[in-house]
Amino acid sequence: MEEFKRLEALIGETNFNKLQNKKICVIGVGGVGGMVAYSLVRSGIGQIYLIDHDTVNITNLNRQIVAYQSTIGKKKIEVLKELLLDINPHLNIEISDEFYDENSTIDLKQFDYVIDCIDSVPSKLCLIERCLLNDVKIISSMGAGNRLDPTKVVITDISKTYNDPLAKIVRINLRKKGINHLKVCFSTETAKKILIKEDNKNSPASSCFVPNAFGLAIGSFVIKDLLEENND
Repeated sequence: MEEFKRLEALIGETNFNKLQNKKICVIGVGGVGGMVAYSLVRSGIGQIYLIDHDTVNITNLNRQIVAYQSTIGKKKIEVLKELLLDINPHLNIEISDEFYDENSTIDLKQFDYVIDCIDSVPSKLCLIERCLLNDVKIISSMGAGNRLDPTKVVITDISKTYNDPLAKIVRINLRKKGINHLKVCFSTETAKKILIKEDNKNSPASSCFVPNAFGLAIGSFVIKDLLEENND
């Protein structure tokens, strides 16, 4: 494929063709998830499944790849689908307009990787447990809000996270279920303690730098992990 010529030169044609056959699920396509999906499609992933129930809000304009003046009020998955198909018209893309929780019935075993970019802790825990019980590869995004420094973003085991209130809550709850290990993306930067009233709930402040850095870091990790797996 001419549009991926430079990527093929970097990873090799055989590896590129393997990525074209991989199916990835991204759950939550906001600041982190939107960039994850964007980076994966630009990196040769040929099949992607997006799950999100949210619409683009004016307050998303400072950080989310789906957010433009022209897309305010539109479904994030619809906007992202159009954007991704404009990058690769041959992309096999499916979308689901739903809030992922314990009632979700999607078969996670169909995916080569599940990427968790969910904000809701109960939903996040439900997804993680289901993936691990079914031996489905998963990586989870921790908290990207209230931070400014993209150079502090790392990928590690959840047992090694710190300075992250969300990671602490997830870590404690997973241990109660006997789960001690999970690959996560988090920031070592100490988060500011800021909450903004938005849509009748408290939300953290945010920048474009850290959520998008999370997305790029996760995308890179997944691609490299799949290539290493393929070369075993």
